[in-house]
Amino acid sequence: MEEWKRDRIASCERGENPTMLVKMKSGFAVMADNQFLPGYCILLRYPKISSLSELTLEERRKYLVDTTLVGDAIIKVCNPRRINYSTLMNLDNYLHTHIEARYDWEPEEYKYRPSWTYPEKERFIKQHEFNESLHMELKRKITENLLELMQQPGY
Repeated sequence: MEEWKRDRIASCERGENPTMLVKMKSGFAVMADNQFLPGYCILLRYPKISSLSELTLEERRKYLVDTTLVGDAIIKVCNPRRINYSTLMNLDNYLHTHIEARYDWEPEEYKYRPSWTYPEKERFIKQHEFNESLHMELKRKITENLLELMQQPGY
């Protein structure tokens, strides 16, 4: 495992996480390790906590607004059919939300189901792994759109 993956949030703080898009009010927006659904991102809450319920109401507002801004940036760049948001902390015990673009080109048997229902042999193949050179343009465009969205009045 690459060293930055051992603590993704700390590697963002140090500027060593190659998937990092931008620091937001509530955390770090990053590209997912697996890009089988192009534009798949994650918002990592910073500072690290283990649950939404640990946040004040104002912190929750910031976190949920940041989450949707990441989704809006993905929409602008990838033109998906829809965006799915999943806050699942079963494996990693820190607050983070998966922000996934869903597309018309997906197979019918998976299109309307959670992305993790895809067989692992389809999701976790080498060609879908985040790669700085392969995904550089996608990362740049999402980052640019996200930075623009963060300039909105009231953010």
